[in-house]
Amino acid sequence: MRRNNHMINILFAILVTCISCNLLAQEPIRVGTTTANFLEIGYGTAGCGMGDAYVSMAKDLSAIYWNPAGLAYLKKQQALFVYQPWFVDSQLMLSSVGFNIPTIGTFAISMVGLNFGTMDVTTLAQQEGTGEKFNAVDQSFVISYGRKLGTWFATGASLKSISSQVWHLRASAFAFDLGVLINTPFFSPTGNPREGLTIGMSISNYGTKMSYDGMDLLFPIDILQEEDGNYAYAEGKFALQEWDLPLIFRLGISVNLIYTDYHQITVSTDALHPNNNSESVNIGAQYLMRIPTFGKLYARCGYKALFMDKSEYGPTVGFGVRLNTLFNTGIDLGYAYRSMGILGNSESIGIGISF
Repeated sequence: MRRNNHMINILFAILVTCISCNLLAQEPIRVGTTTANFLEIGYGTAGCGMGDAYVSMAKDLSAIYWNPAGLAYLKKQQALFVYQPWFVDSQLMLSSVGFNIPTIGTFAISMVGLNFGTMDVTTLAQQEGTGEKFNAVDQSFVISYGRKLGTWFATGASLKSISSQVWHLRASAFAFDLGVLINTPFFSPTGNPREGLTIGMSISNYGTKMSYDGMDLLFPIDILQEEDGNYAYAEGKFALQEWDLPLIFRLGISVNLIYTDYHQITVSTDALHPNNNSESVNIGAQYLMRIPTFGKLYARCGYKALFMDKSEYGPTVGFGVRLNTLFNTGIDLGYAYRSMGILGNSESIGIGISF
């Protein structure tokens, strides 16, 4: 026990140091230098409602995105469906299912898709449209695993297959996520170590680069325009450069301010270090009310991207309901609202089933 407490003290000291260092903005800020940026949007009504400050609180199926270590806390099989209308009429959807196997851990699979819809093909000569249509779709298929390695420590990992299509152009990549969750006895309102401060860390989208390829890059080329007798229309192809994925390192803590049989208030904060923007901090809070035989009620709020250079993010709010049903099953309903400055607002609607 003393050895565990000593290790927790060391990890807590490292956490405070890392958060302090993370507040120093990196230079230069590499905005717009990554692709497949749908991987950093944030999925699930709970995390979105708390301003994306969820890396240390993700203990449901949405942990596939925030921190795969949270899958270790699933006690039943779960399915999750999330619908998030995005900007300029694009649609984002997530479908996932998780299976808990006692003594082995939790396995989960997930599919995320961002559909930009159908658009007109235009050229410089035909700016009103050529009569053709095209669409653009980004997708990710994820296999995740999480397991407890002790009463106070859990770890998890995800493997991602990422694809993107714009008309006839296609690109693909592979990436993985790693995460840990650490329960500590610090600041426990009840004295129970399981209800104390929780530390969460994750690294997301570490993988290969993406480069688009397809028939839209083929163009006829006249190498020697002033000479006759050569190949006037040789087939040429543009070679596009490779782009990094949006790599994100998250480090966060959450603590219960109140913890009783019927009421619980939790505050959380995350520090983010991305490879395509400045560092930032997310903060959030959640109020939980337990109602015997009925289920649970949630109210959430937060603020995303504090200290980010030229941020358009803002406050977030959300709520959720957990309904206990027959045959030991449960239904989770959730909603989240996020302010995005000049871009407008974003909503997230989710439904989960435990069985």
